[in-house]
Amino acid sequence: MNTRETKVVLLVEDEPHILDLLADYLAGEGYRVLEADCAKRAFEILASKPHLDLLVTDFRLPGGVSGVAIAEPALKLRPEMKVIFISGYPIEIYETGSSVARSAPVLAKPFSLDSLRSQIQQVLAGDAAAH
Repeated sequence: MNTRETKVVLLVEDEPHILDLLADYLAGEGYRVLEADCAKRAFEILASKPHLDLLVTDFRLPGGVSGVAIAEPALKLRPEMKVIFISGYPIEIYETGSSVARSAPVLAKPFSLDSLRSQIQQVLAGDAAAH
C-alpha cells in the first residue's frame, strides 16, 4: 500500500454505533481511519499524529465541546487539513459564527453513506485541484 495515496481521516463521534459504522465504511473505502469518541481523545490524536488529510466530526460532543472547538485549533496546527461536520442539529454549527463553520461542508444526520463518500471525495478533490 502506498501511504502517499492513502488518505488519513480523523473521525470524531460520541455515539458508538455511528462511530463503528462510519469507521468501518471509510476503512472499506480505502481510508486510514483514526477514531475518537470524545473531544479529549480527538485532541490526543491531533497532538500525536503527524499527518491528517480530513477531520470528520460530530458537532455535539460530551462535555459541552463542539466539533467546531476541535476543528479550529486543528486547522491552526494543520491548515492543509479538510473538515466535514456531521450533525443532527446543523443550524447550530452555522450559529457559532466560526469561519470554519462557514467554509466546511455540513452533513445533516441522518445521511446516507453514499452522500458521505461523495462529500469526502469532493472535499479531497478540491485539495488536489489546489496543488
